[in-house]
Amino acid sequence: MLHTAFYKFAALPDPQAAAARVRELAAPLLGSVLLAHEGISGALAGPAAALDAFEHALRHDARFDGRFHGIVFKRSACLTLPFARLKVHVKPEIVALGLPGTTAGGCSSASPAQWRGLLDDPNTVVLDNRNSFEYRLGRFRGAIDPRVANFRDFPAWVAEQAPQWKAQGRRIAMYCTGGIRCEKTGAWMHEAHGLDVVQLDGGILNFLQSMPDARRDWQGECFVFDNRIALDAALQETDTTAEQVYTGFPGEAWRLERAKRLDAAA
Repeated sequence: MLHTAFYKFAALPDPQAAAARVRELAAPLLGSVLLAHEGISGALAGPAAALDAFEHALRHDARFDGRFHGIVFKRSACLTLPFARLKVHVKPEIVALGLPGTTAGGCSSASPAQWRGLLDDPNTVVLDNRNSFEYRLGRFRGAIDPRVANFRDFPAWVAEQAPQWKAQGRRIAMYCTGGIRCEKTGAWMHEAHGLDVVQLDGGILNFLQSMPDARRDWQGECFVFDNRIALDAALQETDTTAEQVYTGFPGEAWRLERAKRLDAAA
């Protein structure tokens, strides 16, 4: 059993039709896929052959008219069944930033090897674009925790910091789990605040997949939003439980209850 995570911002004139085709292609798999006019985002699990077939079809199926050509898939192994069922939904956005009119693009990206250099640059602010409970579990060395309980709180925090960063001439090196949050928020940070933003291409998962010595830079575990809970720097499932992630933080109690429901369903 393997897990694959993917996304691509691409204009979809008919996301409902695209979703119907994705349901057909992903029928042998488990997981969740979101589609919107702005693109696709998903995480699926299944045998290697079934994932191979889905990934090839998403890139090449004529019904997508080439919109998903070049989409990148990030794979990791599974000991625990990550998902209980297949869900394919159409949403207003694949990333709900809460800022109308914001589109992806507008900031540069750094490869995993280039990212290592940014971590060593004293003029760079390394910014974790995830929730605080994810940061607590694991982070890049030197990273700042915005201390937000919900992704929608992130823009307000950035707006408070932006004047100081600009005055200091700081570059922002931003990362998230798979890259999708950064691609959208990076565009907004550049457009709304004139910040120099570089995102980690493919996020934490791509870095851990690409760098055999990732432990030099990654501290702790990477939280994943499925029943595996967390991965180590080699993308191997750890023994960390949902209780260990959330217990002791009252504001996260609802996340623990959700994790228990998902585990029971699996």
